[in-house]
Amino acid sequence: MKAGDIVLAFLPQADEAAKLRPALVLCQMPPYGDLLLCGISSQLDRAVHGFDEVVRSSDADFRTSGLRVASVVRLGFLATRSVGLVGGVLGRIDSARLGRLLNNLVAHLQKPLEV
Repeated sequence: MKAGDIVLAFLPQADEAAKLRPALVLCQMPPYGDLLLCGISSQLDRAVHGFDEVVRSSDADFRTSGLRVASVVRLGFLATRSVGLVGGVLGRIDSARLGRLLNNLVAHLQKPLEV
């Protein structure tokens, strides 16, 4: 698995129950190579404009994504999982979309905390 792959993984929900859902591999984390995953949802109204990415059926990488319906890649929905706990690769998003997502996440992480 590599950055840009869409996989199946059990991710925690708001009620702390885990749900099997598609997730985007962002990177491998040191020191053990766990995967940093970004949850994907079909609830498009959850998309944060200028932060998340919506993958629409009309997008060039929709067919290769392995997603069944238009979906939002939610950068605010992150989790790490051991490679052994992640299901197979469903598909892949294009490198331009992955780059935008990573840039958005890095820019957000560099902002000062608003407490």
